[in-house]
Amino acid sequence: MEPSNPDRRRYLVRLGIAIGGAGLGAFGVTQAIERTSREFAGLDRASEWLNTPRLTAASLAGKVVLVDFCTYTCINWLRTLPYIREWARRYREGLVVIGVHTPEFSFERDLDNVRRAIRSLGIEHPIAIDNDYGIWRAFRNQYWPALYFVDGRGRIRDWHFGEGRYDWSERLTQKLLRETGSTGTRDDLVSIAGTGVEAPADWDNLRSSENYLGFARTEGFASPGGVKLDRPHVYAAPKRLGLNEWALEGEWTATRGYVALNAAGGGRLCCRFHARDLHLVVRPTRSDATVRFRVSIDGHAPDAAHGADTDASGAGTASEPRLYQLVRQPGPIVDRRFEIEFLDPGVEAYVFTFG
Repeated sequence: MEPSNPDRRRYLVRLGIAIGGAGLGAFGVTQAIERTSREFAGLDRASEWLNTPRLTAASLAGKVVLVDFCTYTCINWLRTLPYIREWARRYREGLVVIGVHTPEFSFERDLDNVRRAIRSLGIEHPIAIDNDYGIWRAFRNQYWPALYFVDGRGRIRDWHFGEGRYDWSERLTQKLLRETGSTGTRDDLVSIAGTGVEAPADWDNLRSSENYLGFARTEGFASPGGVKLDRPHVYAAPKRLGLNEWALEGEWTATRGYVALNAAGGGRLCCRFHARDLHLVVRPTRSDATVRFRVSIDGHAPDAAHGADTDASGAGTASEPRLYQLVRQPGPIVDRRFEIEFLDPGVEAYVFTFG
C-alpha cells in the first residue's frame, strides 16, 4: 500500500535542493496548529511495537510525545536520525519519542528487516509498526520524515515535515516539557555531527533529486527503445547521458516498483548525477544471498570518492535490503557518470537518492 500521494517525498527533496541552492541551508515545512487528540489516538492502531511493550494514547497521558514518521530506507529520514536519537536520550525523563515505521517498499513490511535496521542504526526508542497505514491515515500524514509534537494533554501542538529546523524543534520540545511542570529541562541545544549516510546533504552542490527506478514513477530513462514492462529484455546504455538521465545494460526485468537483474555478468545501472553523495536502495532476492557489485565514476575506480558501502576499488556486496551509500565525493562536485555492475544475479534496485 502506497501513500495517497507518493510523490510528496520527491517534492520535499526538490524543495530542499531549491532552498539549499538559495543559500538557506536545510529545509522544513512547519505550521503552528493545535488539533484534538483524535489523531494521537491513532497510535492504538499499531500492529506491533519494537523496543517497548505496547503503548497507547491513554498510557502516554501526561507525557510529551514526539511522533516521528519514518521508513528505514528513506535518506531524508536517515539524515534526521542523529537528532532524534539524541533528543530521546537527553529528555528521556519527560519525553517519549515514538518512531512510526510506515513502509514505502514491500520489503520494509518484513519485521525481521525492520528489526535489523533499527538495531544497526542504534535506535533504542519505541517503534510502532504501521504496515497498514492506520496511524499514517489517523494523523493525515503525507511525508517521510514527519515530526508531530504532542503535549502532555495529548494535543498535537505543532508539526514539521522534512529535514532541518532542528533548533526550532528542540526549543519547542523544551517548551512543552516545561508546560508539564518539568523543572530539570535543559536550556542548551544538542550539538550533532552526523556521519556516513546520516551526514547532512551538501545542499549547495545538489543538482540531482531522488529518482525511482520502478516505471510507475521514474524519470529520465535513456536506454534505446525505452522500457519493456514486466518481461525480460536485454537493454543497452548510451555512451552519453544527460544530467539526471539513467539507463540499464544487460538483461533486466522492469516492473512498476523496481528493476530486477535476470542473469549474472554485464548487468549494469548507469546514471549522470551532480551531488556529493549517491545512494541506491537494493534488495537481494534471496535472504541468504550476497550479491557482489563494482562501481565506477567516469569510467574509473572511485578511489577517495567511494561511499561507506564500497572500497576505493569500487567493490562492494549487498546482503540485505537497505540503502547503500556508493559515492561520497571529496570534491570538486561536478556532473559525473556513475555505473554499478552487479556480478551476481538475483537483485532488485528501487531508487537513487543523493546528498
